[in-house]
Amino acid sequence: MATKTNQQPDSLRRKKSIVWDYFTVQQISAGCKKACCNQCKRSFAYVTDSKLAGTSHLKRHISTGICPVNRQKKKGMPEANQSTDAQLETTLPRKRVRSRPVSAPVHEIAKMIMVHEYPLNIVEHTGFNEFVQTMQPQVNMLNIDSVESECNNIYSWEKQGISDLLQRSLGRVNLTLDLWESHQSVGYALLTGHFIDGDWKLQRRVLSVVLVPFPDSESAFNQAVVACINDWGLDNKLFTLTLDQSFASEAVRRNLRGLLPIKNPLTLGGQLVLGNCYARVLSHLAVDALSSMVETIKKVRDIVKYVKTVESHEEKFNKLKQQLQNPSTKSLIIDDRTKWDTTYHMLVAASEVKEVFSCLDMSDPNYKQTPTMEEWRQVEILCTYLKLFYHAANILTAPTSTTADKFFHDVWKIQVELTHATMSEDNFVRSLVYPLHERFSEYWNDCNLVLAAAVVMDPTYKLDMVNFVFSRIYGKDADTWVKFVVDGVRELYLDYIPSPTFEVEDCEDFGIEIKHEDGDIPAADGLPDFDVYFSDIMSCQNVKSELELYLDEPLFPRGEGIDVLAWWKGNMQRYPTLCKMACDILSIPVSIVAPDSVFDTESKKMDSYQCSLTPLTLQALLCAKDWLKHG
Repeated sequence: MATKTNQQPDSLRRKKSIVWDYFTVQQISAGCKKACCNQCKRSFAYVTDSKLAGTSHLKRHISTGICPVNRQKKKGMPEANQSTDAQLETTLPRKRVRSRPVSAPVHEIAKMIMVHEYPLNIVEHTGFNEFVQTMQPQVNMLNIDSVESECNNIYSWEKQGISDLLQRSLGRVNLTLDLWESHQSVGYALLTGHFIDGDWKLQRRVLSVVLVPFPDSESAFNQAVVACINDWGLDNKLFTLTLDQSFASEAVRRNLRGLLPIKNPLTLGGQLVLGNCYARVLSHLAVDALSSMVETIKKVRDIVKYVKTVESHEEKFNKLKQQLQNPSTKSLIIDDRTKWDTTYHMLVAASEVKEVFSCLDMSDPNYKQTPTMEEWRQVEILCTYLKLFYHAANILTAPTSTTADKFFHDVWKIQVELTHATMSEDNFVRSLVYPLHERFSEYWNDCNLVLAAAVVMDPTYKLDMVNFVFSRIYGKDADTWVKFVVDGVRELYLDYIPSPTFEVEDCEDFGIEIKHEDGDIPAADGLPDFDVYFSDIMSCQNVKSELELYLDEPLFPRGEGIDVLAWWKGNMQRYPTLCKMACDILSIPVSIVAPDSVFDTESKKMDSYQCSLTPLTLQALLCAKDWLKHG
């Protein structure tokens, strides 16, 4: 026992450290041993009595270049032969650093919540916290209050930027009002502003989200519009208001029409309050058309599902398609019942391979049902009108807004096509189109004058396009409708000038002087009354407003791909007053829905989570989401 107790510590264990390839233990005296470097022969403490010095200082001697001999060897040593030294360096003890808690990036998390419409309490979700802590274990997680506060800060900051953008706008602001319903029998009015900025670019921004407790009331939306006007300082800057008849009756529109600051609220037949949303009208037309062929469409949907949901069925279908040398390049898709454009694409793709479906039962005995050739014919007729609606609606999905004049062309073409189809000799076509024509005619009557006024502001068309279109639609009554447009545009023009200002051609060509500096009319021959009469005649003959000068000019060539707003920007000096009017008319919106909801078959609804938020927080989240998209 005594012998074991007096043993030195280094003899109790086997030396495993890599440092012993570089050091040798030397006995200096009883109870004292040192480690001697094999290269530089320097000695280091190792064992003194019962204390063991360890090997850390030995490792540093070799790995950090303290040993002069080892340092010289490393300079000429190939990199591959330095693995032992690298291994030695990685075994060095490192200074322990006390980990400090890290704050979560609240600003970035708040922006993420806004952009992707995540719930505020995502910061308390277990999965989210585990993910964040995997990335940074020392992070201090956030609570709902801090995230909500940061969301409101972002909203306030971005709102100042939008306010500055509105202040720099060239003209008035056009509003759209959409109603989002909820399961709590209350509504939420989303008001979006459309305007031309200082660079003559058309802008679209969500401005307000206002709680509407009683959306069925005739004056339900007055408070929401007034709140938006006051909040953004739009007094006397509101130009038009676009709603939808699904929630805005004629009485509602009549109440809102009084909020317009123009002198005559019935300008353009009162169409400065548009009561129909273009996207919703097209969706209703498409849904009505599809509803008239429910059974046939179900057959097509079932055979597409049969092929697409089983891999072996799709292989047989594609093999048969190759054998029949069908040229279609479209892929079969199963439609989304909440998006009517997906049903249209499904029908088009399926009708192009109808011969393959007709022969599929020969190679696949499990395939039983297929539409008849007459049903396929009806599907193809249906697709011709859905195509018309699809292309008209697709322009609304563009990332940048489109000026109002562009919609006139699609609207009048749909009106003409449906009118002609109601007189078709095909009974199926007539029965399909007649209810569609009735619904669209209602929209045409509601907006044709304001859209015609917009196309008048297009220098490549002006009144010539209005005359052409109205003659095709109204026939012998076209002149009456054209006069409506001309009178409306002139009346609107007067609203932009407190008193009419005129451009007078140079009267020196007539050999007279209209006025002296003192304001007296010369009467050298003693006939002052005649001079007054003559000057009045000449003035009346040569006075033209900016509007008349613009309309009298030849049309701008269409082949040059004109940007209408850029044209007006370049002609601001020639038409300073008319430019303001063109700016407002061309920015009139025809749709109240967001680009990603153009093809929806159902109206937007606030979910239970959104309804649980305070109105201010909900407004901050929805508005900032829209604003952040624009950078």
